[in-house]
Amino acid sequence: MSVVKSPLSDADLKSVGTALQGALVDLVDLGLVAKQVHWNVMGPRFRSVHLQLDEVVDTARLHSDTVAERCSAIGVPPDGRAATVAARSAIGGVPEGWVKDTDAVRIMVDALGAVISRMRERIGVTGDPDPVSQDIIIGLTADLEKHAWMFQAESV
Repeated sequence: MSVVKSPLSDADLKSVGTALQGALVDLVDLGLVAKQVHWNVMGPRFRSVHLQLDEVVDTARLHSDTVAERCSAIGVPPDGRAATVAARSAIGGVPEGWVKDTDAVRIMVDALGAVISRMRERIGVTGDPDPVSQDIIIGLTADLEKHAWMFQAESV
């Protein structure tokens, strides 16, 4: 059942919906990973890494809402349930317990890299069928790449 009539053809709706749903899953998980690390980071650079992690959480939450609302706008029900996110995310696991600041930076470089890689694929998939969704993914990818740059600069 769909209550929203999509402006896209069925084939385009399927490919764009898959791209947006994947983006939603990765953004939800990125926010969770960053918050988990934020709560447990320890070390000499605690404060700067702690605050930087909250910036990633804010970005992920903002963009996940935008992506979910775009799904709804084109007639695709967004799925951000925990089981869906756990089953489909590109991000690896986060260790239990305290996380040394240098390990926190590495975890975030890896997580952001995995998500950005998939977002760049989604940019290509959405271009022809739905430039509006592509624009959303381009914008959020730019924000994620900025975070990735800043964490990579921390790891030198």
